[in-house]
Order: sequence, then C-alpha cells, then structure tokens
Amino acid sequence: MAQEYKLKDVTSLDLKNGDKKEVEVEGIEGGKVLLVKVKGQVHATSANCTHFGAPLKNGILTPEGRLTCAWHGACFSVSTGDVEDAPALDGLSKYDLVEKDGAVYVKSDEATIKANRRVLNIKCSAKSDEKVLVIGGGSGTIGAVEGLRGGGFTGHITVISKEGYRPIDRTKLSKALLADVSKAAWRSPEFYKDASIDILEDEVTKVDFSSKKVSTTSGKSYEYTKLVLATGGQPNWLPLPGLKGDLSNVFVLRAIPDTQGIVKAVGDNGKKIVVVGSSFIGMEVANCLASQKNDVTVIGMESAPMERVMGTTIGKVFQGLLEKNGVKFYMNASVEKATPSSTDSSKVGAVHLKDGTTLEADLVIEGVGVKPATTFLKDAPGLTLEKDGSIKTDESFAVEGLKDVYAIGDIATYPYHGPGGDGKATRIEHWNVAQNAGRSVAAAINNPSSKPKAFIPVFWSALGSQLRYCGNTVGGYDDVVIQGDTEKPAFVAFYTQGETVVAVASMGKDPYMSQSAELMRRGKMAGKSELEGGLDIMGIDVPAEIKI
Repeated sequence: MAQEYKLKDVTSLDLKNGDKKEVEVEGIEGGKVLLVKVKGQVHATSANCTHFGAPLKNGILTPEGRLTCAWHGACFSVSTGDVEDAPALDGLSKYDLVEKDGAVYVKSDEATIKANRRVLNIKCSAKSDEKVLVIGGGSGTIGAVEGLRGGGFTGHITVISKEGYRPIDRTKLSKALLADVSKAAWRSPEFYKDASIDILEDEVTKVDFSSKKVSTTSGKSYEYTKLVLATGGQPNWLPLPGLKGDLSNVFVLRAIPDTQGIVKAVGDNGKKIVVVGSSFIGMEVANCLASQKNDVTVIGMESAPMERVMGTTIGKVFQGLLEKNGVKFYMNASVEKATPSSTDSSKVGAVHLKDGTTLEADLVIEGVGVKPATTFLKDAPGLTLEKDGSIKTDESFAVEGLKDVYAIGDIATYPYHGPGGDGKATRIEHWNVAQNAGRSVAAAINNPSSKPKAFIPVFWSALGSQLRYCGNTVGGYDDVVIQGDTEKPAFVAFYTQGETVVAVASMGKDPYMSQSAELMRRGKMAGKSELEGGLDIMGIDVPAEIKI
C-alpha cells in the first residue's frame, strides 16, 4: 500500500533544469530515488539503471527528458519511466512527490522502491486473429516480443528457435562462460506463459511468403500475418584440417550448448587453451578463461587485437590488459592446421602456425566471425539475399519487396543514418542494434503510421577494463584522436572520417560514450580539429533538437 516516505536531507524541490540528484529514502534500508528536473518539472524515478544497476545520477540527461545510462547506453524517459533504447527491458518506477513542513516525500511502497524498477507487465490472453511469428531467439526477438505486448498487441506471438530456450543475455556467454539457461535468461518461463508468448524448439527450413506459411524440420507448418526474421549469426569454422569440426574439443561460441561444451572440456581448469581469432568474442573468452587459471594463447592475423575496428593503438591497449591477466599472444600469425592428441586421436592436441610454431592445446576455441544465418532463405521465391547472405530492409526493418516481413539483428542490412552513414545500407553485428531493431518492428506493427526512430549503435566489452563504444566504423575511418591515458587506461578514442566523428570508444571515462551518442543523434558532435585541440566533449551542451 502506498504511503509517504521522507527524502533524507531534502527540504525543497529547488532544482535547476538538467539537475540530477540521488537521494536516500528514510525508513527503507538501501532505498534511493533520483530527482530529475526537465522542462520546469521535477520527476522522481528509480535511482539505478534496470539493465546492470548503474547509478543513473552519472548518466546523460537531455533537455527533452531522455536519461541515458553511462555504462551500456540504456535510455529512459524521465517523464514516464519508459525504456527509450536497449539494452534495458524494464522501465523505471515513477513516484509522486509531496512537499510539506519543510520536507519532501515520495509516495510509494517499500517493495516498489527496493525493486528499483517497473517490471514490464505484459500478461495477455491472445484475442485477435493476428499471428506474429518470430524466427530466432536472440536479442532482436526479445525486443520484438516485449515491444509488441508492451505496446498493446493482443494477437498470437510464436517464437521458433532451434536452440529451444527462452531469450538469453548472449553477452554473458563469452564474458563469463555461463552454461545455465536459468542464469543467462532475461525472463522466467512464467513471464512468457503469462504473456501468451509461445517459444518452440524447432528449425525453420522453408518460408512461403505468398501463402504466409513456414515449414520446419519437425514436419510442422505455421501460418503468420506478420513474420519477423531474427535468426542472427552463424559462427564460422576455419576450413582447415582439425579445425572444421573434425576433431573434438574444438569449439565455436554462440549458444548455451557451446559454453556447456567448453566448461566441460576445461573441467577443473589448468588447461592449455588456444583461442583462434583476436575479435571481441575471442578476446572476451580468453580473458575469462585466463582468470580461471588456465594457460591461454590468442592467435590473431592482425598486428593488434581488433585492429580493423578499433585501430592499432587501442588494440594494443586491449592486448596489454589481457597480458597482465596471463594471456599470451601470437599476432600477425596464420594458422595452418590442428592435429590430434597423442593420447586420444579423436581430440585436438596442438595447433600449428604457418611459421612452424606448434602450440599444445587441450582445447581450441574459434572466434573467427559469423555469417548471417539465412541459408534456409536462399531459394525462397520473392527474396534476394545480399552478397553476404544478409537481407536488405528499410528504416522500419521491413524487408524490401515483401509484405508483412521484417528482418532484424545480424541478418539485417538497413539504412544507417548515424555520422558517416548518410542512409547507406549497413549491417551491424551489435547486441543493442538487434534489440532496438526488434523494438522498432514492434512499434511498426502496433502502429503502422508511426515513423521509425533512428538510434546510435552501442557496444561494450569486458577486456580487463570495461570498454564502452558507440557509433559505427563499418564504413571505415581514416584517423583516431585519443584523449587521456591509454596506460591506466583512462581514455576516449574518437574515430574520424575527415572532420566527422563516426564512432567513440572509451575506458575508465564514463559517461563520455553516452554523451557522444546523444551528441551524434543531434548533429552536435565536435569535429576532429576541435578534439585535436583538446576540446572536452563533456563541456558541450546537449541540444533538444534531434537530427537522426
């Protein structure tokens, strides 16, 4: 039952527009709320981000009332508490404020204040004849199905996923090697049951767009009125002896069964592990396994890890952080093959480089990229895949040339309107992009007349220190401006095309990434010359006008 709780050391609501103030709630152990003033009105909300609990007092507040978390870019409306951008799923709680007797009170109940979130309530019994069918079970899927129900959709929702389990936080697989669905899943089974969202373990083999029907390996067929393609990426195997699935204890990493296999092979730790590929996945899993006291070696073709995306200087920062954790590196290296163990010919025993180096291995993990998982659509009438196997969409992620069909996540090539994008067709493999795309599709289905809302891609990684990243360098960049100390590390790196900043990476410098994303959205990001001159972007006022 709601009652009034006094805010500690708050005597009035005398805040200025743009102010954020975290305050304790008297009488509730650990209870806190955030006071925020925008457009002349003071709002009281949950104090922490509902994604990973970051204090929102450190976030970026815009004049129209968007509050962006400093850690992973989750964004909320302070006037409603609603989620504006991924990766948060639950909104913020909102509280009424009462001023009396020289004090300020919030009206709520203890459980709500302690929960620090407004759990999405999407209980529903499917009523209408509409049938939304989602193929795939990743980040895009959870954005779509929760966006649909949260937006009032009352039709049937069916998810067909070959994994068969409910949507998980896939980022935890490489960062923490989680092997338990219950620990990685965003929601409980009851959540989907209450929301009348059916999650089926099956694999779609054929789609008939003209009859609006899909067929599966189990022999069943499913009709739809709206189809959302969200099959994600399929990990690449190296086409080399011993590394193409022909030896056991050689793994790719994409799903729970992959982590389960790795964890089983690692056993009580102390293993010799070779990671092929110095990408984000390879670096994260190497860092995790080294922390568990294994002997880990990373093989990369570039001169520095993630050099193509992050540049040589920043790539070497990541390498140095992992080396401090005990990881060894062979860069500018090419793999020739893997050979069996001398004690078990079915298992891997060593990885051989083209320069003659032999690395003993109890297990091997390949992190050599993914390709769009669209093989089942290769010969589908009415659809022409892009050269990379992806699907071309418009700004609403509607598939070009097809009616009532959408594509999101790693399989979607969509018009990117961020800095340097200019609407160019782009495919971006980001967790946040997939979830935001799912939310966009849900909005389009719930309200066909609504205009799509563009967003700046956000990415993060655990590499000995927390990396924050926003923007996109798929279209390339020609220089990197670095402010700060890469040794600590505490720096911000600005990736530029000419004078335009197309992406920003930071370590130990929150909330620079979130500030950058909002400035990019509004066309107010500083230029290369200004940054080279030492301009601090935290000194730039975020305008209300949005450009993309």
